[in-house]
Amino acid sequence: MPHSLPGAPYELLDDIASPADLRALTTGQLPAVAAEVRRFLVNTVSQTGGHLAAGLGVVELTVALHYVFNTPHDRLVWDVGHQAYPHKILTGRRERMHTLRKKDGLSGFLKRDESEYDAFGAGHSSTSISAALGMAVAAKTAGQAREHIAVIGDG
Repeated sequence: MPHSLPGAPYELLDDIASPADLRALTTGQLPAVAAEVRRFLVNTVSQTGGHLAAGLGVVELTVALHYVFNTPHDRLVWDVGHQAYPHKILTGRRERMHTLRKKDGLSGFLKRDESEYDAFGAGHSSTSISAALGMAVAAKTAGQAREHIAVIGDG
């Protein structure tokens, strides 16, 4: 039996399985998506525990970055993983958020082997700039045209 998503239903979020689905929406719908992500995040973290405030502080930023950039081709490099809960919600892990920080569940931080959208295994502050720069230089050397975005953390 599928896990009941906290605070369901979500008019827009229920149809977003990846950033490609998000990019199919109009810009006018993005504030409603952000509100639904925020509601989902509060409902989930109130049950699982975890870092709530850091994620709430980047909901609109996360929605905008995944809307504007072609992730996962373009690389978002998060500075601190506890800010990335909204990122996890929008990148196909929403239905597993109830397993956050539990044995065999989703990590409380970013893990490259958890999702192709996790370009860097962030955990500590001040690592995103150097990581994104290194990725950008490597991509340029390999002749790859992609963007690399460092999201500076709250640490």
